[in-house]
Amino acid sequence: MKIVFIGDIVGSVGRKALKNIMPRLKQAHPHAVFIANGENAAAGKGITSAIAKEIYEMGIQALTMGNHTWDQKEIFDFIDRDEKMVRPANFPPGTPGRGHTVIKVKDQELLIINLQGRTFLPPIDCPFRKVDEILEADKKKHKFVFVDFHAEATSEKIAMGWHLDGKVSAVVGTHTHVQTNDNRVLPQGTAYVTDVGMVGPRDGILGVERNAVLQKFKTQLPVRFVTDEGKWHFHAVVIELNDQTGLAKGINLIRYDEDQVFMD
Repeated sequence: MKIVFIGDIVGSVGRKALKNIMPRLKQAHPHAVFIANGENAAAGKGITSAIAKEIYEMGIQALTMGNHTWDQKEIFDFIDRDEKMVRPANFPPGTPGRGHTVIKVKDQELLIINLQGRTFLPPIDCPFRKVDEILEADKKKHKFVFVDFHAEATSEKIAMGWHLDGKVSAVVGTHTHVQTNDNRVLPQGTAYVTDVGMVGPRDGILGVERNAVLQKFKTQLPVRFVTDEGKWHFHAVVIELNDQTGLAKGINLIRYDEDQVFMD
């Protein structure tokens, strides 16, 4: 099995980048599973039903979310029905939506789990205990298990990688929008990267119009953040799994730029 996971899609520029790059990715990885983080897809905050549909039609087979899950009020109208969308599993019990889902990949199944960190983010339930609970309930029914850990702190993400090494196929970090250069297969066979990066405005600050962010840093006054426009960049990872064990054989970074293409 091969998984192509695409970093946080940010606003209309991110969706434009996805539309441009998906044909190239599908040609390069014709048998891959395509997953993306969609929590910033609607103007940088949340997702709508129409945008989710647009992303699925491009070839994305599942969407993970994060701390902006609830920013678009219409999410409550459709998240319970969307079996391909997962929000952080460690939101409190009774929260709409699902924290994990299973998608079919030919004659195999992939368990997808979404978690949210607690360091520098709202203090929701423990992601470490929650993922253990999900895996215990699964009891090895699914050989292939993919985890998107949506977290702020590098240390918390690395800790999750070590916590799940050998227990899942891959742990990838999202949320900070900067692709890290620490992609590796951990000693017990779990693919890991601290942050996949983002898909969206290249010349903003984490996808936000940079002058507003600079004003906030320099003055500490209230500022309205808006998603940046202009040229895009595209960050993802491709993960190859052993069909016998479900563990990882490799994880490589993907980087595209509207002006120039980089691919490792």
